[in-house]
Amino acid sequence: MDTLNLIRHKLQEYRQRDFPVHLPEAVVLMPFTNSRNPELILTVRSAGMPTHAGEVAFPGGKRDPADLNLLGTALRESHEEVGLPPSMVEVLGQLSPLASRFGMKVTPFVGIVPHDVPLLAEEREIAQIFRVPLDFFLDTRPDMSSPIDFYGKKFRIPTYHYGDKRIWGLTAFMILDLLNNVFDADIPFEESA
Repeated sequence: MDTLNLIRHKLQEYRQRDFPVHLPEAVVLMPFTNSRNPELILTVRSAGMPTHAGEVAFPGGKRDPADLNLLGTALRESHEEVGLPPSMVEVLGQLSPLASRFGMKVTPFVGIVPHDVPLLAEEREIAQIFRVPLDFFLDTRPDMSSPIDFYGKKFRIPTYHYGDKRIWGLTAFMILDLLNNVFDADIPFEESA
């Protein structure tokens, strides 16, 4: 089974974890390129952003009242931030929501986009768009921080270094969740009690 079909198949079996905390909602899209060696499309947020300025993130943002659902938010925000037409996204599934350090409940959606899809950064929000081969994440164990308390649990924050990019925090948690559930990576980030 090729990599994208494996992701497609495993996400059908994915069981979302409970998220008992009520917070404002946001979403991201984790877009993989449709190619023999899939790449994950990431962004660097503009330095002028009020939160996560200069950090690596997936395209996404806050849910608007006009959005029909969270998937609609993910597709709208990806179109606004990187010019990704919603019609070019094959949505494979949804991962468990996570809490950001800024008090948002962030739900990731996983999708496939054409390898040659033209992307254009919305300069006020996005400083750069770049791609990382999935193989990099499969072959590289992240650095893990000392345990920190977060919403009553202890977590180790993962960090990947790809060239001059630091992929860490919520973005890295989402990548690890996918790797652990689709590729059996077995990289724990939550400390057992």
